[in-house]
Amino acid sequence: MSELWIQPTGAALAADVHGVDLSRPIDDAVFQRIVEAWGEHLVLRFSGQRLDDPTLMKFSARFGELDRVPIASANLDRANSGVVPEAVDWVAVIANAKKDGKEMGGLGSYELVWHTDMSYNPLPPRASLLYALEVPADGGNTGFLNMYAAYETLSPELKRAIEGKTCIHDSSRNSAGELRKGFQRTLDVRQTPGAVHPLVRLHPVTGRKALFLGRRPGAYIHGLPVEESEALLDAIWAHATQERFAWYQKWRAGDLVMWDNRCVMHRRDAFDEKLRRLMHRTQIVGEPVLAG
Repeated sequence: MSELWIQPTGAALAADVHGVDLSRPIDDAVFQRIVEAWGEHLVLRFSGQRLDDPTLMKFSARFGELDRVPIASANLDRANSGVVPEAVDWVAVIANAKKDGKEMGGLGSYELVWHTDMSYNPLPPRASLLYALEVPADGGNTGFLNMYAAYETLSPELKRAIEGKTCIHDSSRNSAGELRKGFQRTLDVRQTPGAVHPLVRLHPVTGRKALFLGRRPGAYIHGLPVEESEALLDAIWAHATQERFAWYQKWRAGDLVMWDNRCVMHRRDAFDEKLRRLMHRTQIVGEPVLAG
């Protein structure tokens, strides 16, 4: 195996990790280099991998305790998902692919809006790892945003406006902005269900400040009149989602991409629903969100 080396994308975030076969044991020195590269680049891509579910779980668990799959994923027909039995509680399936006429996973083929994974929970996951098994030749690209850079480039006025402020992270809608089963539309955003987090988050490892936005629909900044909250959130989101903060992953089978959920947002392009896309995802249990 060739020596590990890191190739930055040249965008606002993300790097390729070359020279490592994740299906084989990784010694501590190599793993430490991966950790350091992740801290610097926020998103890492490992291409050309051949991973089964136990191997994906084992590598993921080196970054922290594995998180259980979200309830929506757990309610799918797990026996039909292709996930091995010992991994069904820990490996979520993101797919539009079907087996015997039944869905293998969730989130279909439609566009997913900018979001932070499961930030509607009190302890959002610290990291997500997504492994591509089958992907269409075109479409379904995943975009990532650098929330360090988004915060650091805010105008002084916006920084002052959000200092010390907290925001509701809506638990009623999924990554496409659709209402989840069992929830009703909330007409008053002050009553939105979900965890409340600081708008500026202090990263527990790097000590850097990052915007922490979750999802736009249903968000509300505590203590402000609704109109002021909406206007301030619109301004922050318009700034944070600029392309200068972004990098897009064009998927190939065998790609494993991991991102730091504490300082990165992501979205997905839509793709042709007639084409198969099958991904396996693990997540790492998070820590309390520290105010920045």
